[in-house]
Formats: sequence, structure tokens, C-alpha cells
Amino acid sequence: MDLHSLKPKTGATKARKRIARGQGAGTGGTATRGHKGQKSRSGYSKKRNFEGGQMPLQMRLPKRGFKNYNRVEYVPINLAQLQAWSEKYKIESFDLEFFRSKRIVRKKDVIKILGHGEISSALTVHAHAVSIKAKEAIESKGGSVQVL
Repeated sequence: MDLHSLKPKTGATKARKRIARGQGAGTGGTATRGHKGQKSRSGYSKKRNFEGGQMPLQMRLPKRGFKNYNRVEYVPINLAQLQAWSEKYKIESFDLEFFRSKRIVRKKDVIKILGHGEISSALTVHAHAVSIKAKEAIESKGGSVQVL
């Protein structure tokens, strides 16, 4: 037995059907595409959401709303969370490095401190924005707020 004499087992391979090679081939004429019409032409491809010429659904529905591309999406952090982290990690200063190291925020996130909850100790907070109520609460306990 030599490599050049090896052949696949009988029935293992099958020749592909040669379409549009004349009437004698059995698939001439319309070449299995039916008769006339857009789908029988070469280069046909149906567009997404095409409804046979009828006005498509996404064009029939009304437009609604507005997307403000200049909106700043803050990550909210409440005073109650700051107090819990202060007790858990025994720290008094919160800056961006702390929030990123604990995976509270991602690299490009902007932080806003909100006034929900109570704090019991003086905290130093560095954030991009602070609500008035949160600022008053932190400064009343002897802490400080720095807006980045």
C-alpha cells in the first residue's frame, strides 16, 4: 500500500451539485431559483427588517425621547456607606485611590457624595461632586470636603 493509492471509502464523498450547467445536467433553466422575481436575480440579498416593500415597523412607530450626550453620570455614594467603610477599614480619609482599590468605582467614573445616612466621626472626603446636605453633615462633625 502506497500513499498515492489511498482512496476514501465508497460512498464517503459526494460530488457537489453543479447548478446552471445546462438542461442536460438537470439543473439548467432556472437553476433551482424558481421563476423570475427579485430572488431569482444574481446579487440578491434581503435587507434587514425588509417587509416586502411595506413600510417597516421601525419606521411606522413614533420617535420618542432625547439622549443628552453631555450628561455627567455620577456614581452615588451615601454618608451611610462612608461611615460603614470607615468602621470596617478603620480609615478617616476617602480619596479616589481608596474607591478604586476597593473596586467601588472604575478608572473613569466620577463620584458624588450624597446625604443619606449619618456619620459619627470626622471624615476627609475627596470627590468630584458633593450634595449640600452631605457637605453640611461632614463639616458639622469636624470633617472636610474637597471637590476635585
